Amino acid sequence: MRYFIRLSYKGTKFHGWQIQPNAISIQEVLEKAFSTILQTKTAITGAGRTDSGVHAKNYIAHFDMDNTLFTSDLDNLIYKLNAILPYEIAIHEIIEVKENAHARFDAKSRTYQYFISKYKDAFEYELSWLRYGKLNIDLMNKACEILTTYNDFTSFAKLHTDNKTNNCDIKSAFWKEDDTNIIFEITADRFLRNMVRSIVGTMVSVGLERLSLSEFKGIIESKNRNNAGVSAPSNGLFLVNIVYPEELYLS
Repeated sequence: MRYFIRLSYKGTKFHGWQIQPNAISIQEVLEKAFSTILQTKTAITGAGRTDSGVHAKNYIAHFDMDNTLFTSDLDNLIYKLNAILPYEIAIHEIIEVKENAHARFDAKSRTYQYFISKYKDAFEYELSWLRYGKLNIDLMNKACEILTTYNDFTSFAKLHTDNKTNNCDIKSAFWKEDDTNIIFEITADRFLRNMVRSIVGTMVSVGLERLSLSEFKGIIESKNRNNAGVSAPSNGLFLVNIVYPEELYLS
């Protein structure tokens, strides 16, 4: 039987989601925990990569399990897993889904938020980009309007990857502000590696009025990563939601 795992993690100490040699990842830690509790080697497939230092408030992965002890008591499985996982990783829910459900390929949309802190905070420095100075939020939101009229985001993609296409359907993008943070939120069907951080870094230049809206548009149309701004630091980025077709769920 196949199950979706809904979890969250603080990515500060990890080298992203995906297993890699000589570096600890979220996927590796999860697979070890599941294999220990289920007493059989268990593969975990995630909804997609997150870069080193990036966080997730609502991440989805899937695994297969036939252990009758736990298929009838998923709450007990969650309890045992959380007991051995590090504090930075928390499992919130395990849900039975159709046998062919896939955490990565069946996702209809993903939503990220990026946090820019306006003030120094001793407790939040690992979870936001601290930068001083006024940003023009109205201009940055006009840049968002421009962004959503395009599909090819080569200019914001990490170079030399194995992507078959750099096209993404951005459903919404906007900036908002509260007392302590400036927050960017973006939803799309898919994202390229480093894409959100590249967009944030470039839009900050717009907000500082160092880059005009016409120049921002030109960067997108150039399809050249070298023309975009420096990527924002990874510590401010959160994956906050992933949407799937309702028919995948069995409960």
